[in-house]
Amino acid sequence: MQPQHRYKKSGNEYTDIPHLLNRQFDVVEPNTVWCGDVTYVWTGNRWAYLAVVLDLFGRKVIGWAMSYSPDTTLTLKALDMAYECRGRPQGLIYHSDQGSHYTSRKYRQRLWRYRIKQSLSRRGNCWDNAPMERFFRSLKVEWIPTAGYRSFIEAKHHINDYIIRYYNNVRPHHYNAGLTPNESEQRYALDSKLVANKT
Repeated sequence: MQPQHRYKKSGNEYTDIPHLLNRQFDVVEPNTVWCGDVTYVWTGNRWAYLAVVLDLFGRKVIGWAMSYSPDTTLTLKALDMAYECRGRPQGLIYHSDQGSHYTSRKYRQRLWRYRIKQSLSRRGNCWDNAPMERFFRSLKVEWIPTAGYRSFIEAKHHINDYIIRYYNNVRPHHYNAGLTPNESEQRYALDSKLVANKT
């Protein structure tokens, strides 16, 4: 049986970092707004943590990482993966909650180096990052076994399959009018090419 999970609460509130996204979750092109968050997964005898980066345009998962520690190293791995996989875009907004793994100096410096604007949810307001909450809910309801996993390796492989083979590539998304995240981005690329050829 899994023990109850508890995060360590921080007493700091980062009011100096604006809530730029302001729940504007409808995005018209890729690499405009990314969201990040961390959740926990039972792996046999302890909790492991999954950090995910979501592109709001097609609700596509573009970066992720797992470890036993919900720290800045974990969230940076997910961010770095997204940044490299997407061709190092600049000028976009990155939105997350006020967890210390997103507000640390090291994380903020990485965003600054990548020329990405940081946006933070208001403290204790999960609806400010609702698309991430929905993704984690889908992952846990549709994929993760009720009793969790037997090991970290099993969890990592199984969650990778969900993201790459199922969620991004097979699962239709209501926000995308029934298209998968990959299909939504492919449709955008095709439409953009058609418009460019007409001009």
